[in-house]
Amino acid sequence: MDTAPPVVTLDDVRDAADRIKGVAHRTPVLRSRTLDRLIGAETFLKCENFQRVGAFKFRGAYNAVSRLSPAQLSRGVAAYSSGNHAQAVALAAREAGSTAVIVMPEDTPESKVAATAGYGAEIVRYDRYTGDRAAIARELAAERGLALIPPYEHPHVMAGQGTAGLELLEETGELGALLVPVGGGGLMAGCATAATALRPGIRMIGVEPEAGDDTKRSLESGHRVSVPVPRTIADGQAVDSPGELTFSVNRRLVEDILLVSDEEIRAAMGLAFERLKIVVEPSGATGLAALLSGKLAPLPSRVGVVLSGGNIGLPRFLELMNG
Repeated sequence: MDTAPPVVTLDDVRDAADRIKGVAHRTPVLRSRTLDRLIGAETFLKCENFQRVGAFKFRGAYNAVSRLSPAQLSRGVAAYSSGNHAQAVALAAREAGSTAVIVMPEDTPESKVAATAGYGAEIVRYDRYTGDRAAIARELAAERGLALIPPYEHPHVMAGQGTAGLELLEETGELGALLVPVGGGGLMAGCATAATALRPGIRMIGVEPEAGDDTKRSLESGHRVSVPVPRTIADGQAVDSPGELTFSVNRRLVEDILLVSDEEIRAAMGLAFERLKIVVEPSGATGLAALLSGKLAPLPSRVGVVLSGGNIGLPRFLELMNG
């Protein structure tokens, strides 16, 4: 029997909600009769594309950065990210009166690089297919005395991300299932912690791109499994294995992982734009893609979906819609 204390608790998520209140946005929950008809269930979309920096990541980044000591804030923070966590830490550091150094892949969409730099961060680039971003960031942090804020392997980051699920349930009440995009697993770990504590019968369903099914394989195997760095349009989910801390939570609380193709993701992005009038990036659309493609079975009468982000530039959006 596992007797280790939980990595993150409902109280941690509630404490994070208090800390980010008035700094992070309380994002809207979108409804659509057209979407309900297409899916066959009442659907509630938690629109983290309207969060500061355009993604849920600001919640966890600010919860973590704002807890650092004044001495540490004066030295600065470091992070590694394909884009959204980069922007989130850069902005959180600025809000806290600190500075940030961010390690980003060379193939990160330029809109995300420009936004990160716009928040005042120093950017260090690397090749995601040959380099180890975590090792590069750890080395920089050690050399410069920076506090490393990882994208998901951090209890305060996980608790902050969980506030998205907490807000959704506060607004919607009972849900039969909650679909959450899974990359490293921090958003799911936080949301699952809050949701299963508040609604014990809720089904927590993760969604991954087909090319990056590391968490699905890990849950089926009972231990963390690595896959080759996935090549998918869902760049925010292009990780090779779930986090150790996040997997310790998700293996207990997540019922299943659904897989979606790049074509299904494109279709969800297109529907969100044409019928819902919102822009969602590929990683942010995977939960909606799973529902639209009929992959959640049995389908509950009321289902929640986290649209995790909307950071995509116009050229890339048009390329994907025409692709």
